[in-house]
Amino acid sequence: MLDLVHEAGDWDLSALHGLAEPAARATLSHVDLPAAEYEIALLACDDARIADLNAQFRGKPTPTNVLSWPAWDLSAATEGDTPDLPPEGDVDDPESLGNIALAFETCAREAEEQRKPFSAHVTHLIVHSVLHLLGYDHIRDKDAALMEETEIAILASMGLPNPYEGGAEMPL
Repeated sequence: MLDLVHEAGDWDLSALHGLAEPAARATLSHVDLPAAEYEIALLACDDARIADLNAQFRGKPTPTNVLSWPAWDLSAATEGDTPDLPPEGDVDDPESLGNIALAFETCAREAEEQRKPFSAHVTHLIVHSVLHLLGYDHIRDKDAALMEETEIAILASMGLPNPYEGGAEMPL
């Protein structure tokens, strides 16, 4: 379900795939979507590349940890509601949910600053971005609360603690 493309950065592609695939599957499972019917493209890049993408698509010429581009406009109809589900694909012809880009240097720096294992931080960012592909957002307070609650529940199902608790180290 995951198409991993390495463009730049010091990513261990085998390790990244081993984190991203289960995180994406857990996220889809949480919203009752069969992972086999969907696919996601994941770009493993560096800060320079993600800064270019951030400038191009968001008008912010600075690095960020993750960007996502949903294939479908699945925004919630009213503030705080769960977004609509994407069209169904099938095993023989999976439906694209969209694209994600992860910047190695920013992810590594944030993990160190937050005293979290790199793998746990990346897992959280994958869950976060797959939720964006599914129409979740955090611009309005109620939407942010829903997204955060959903992330916490998904990560807990994977045996990971709440990433929003200050200073809490995440085991992996």
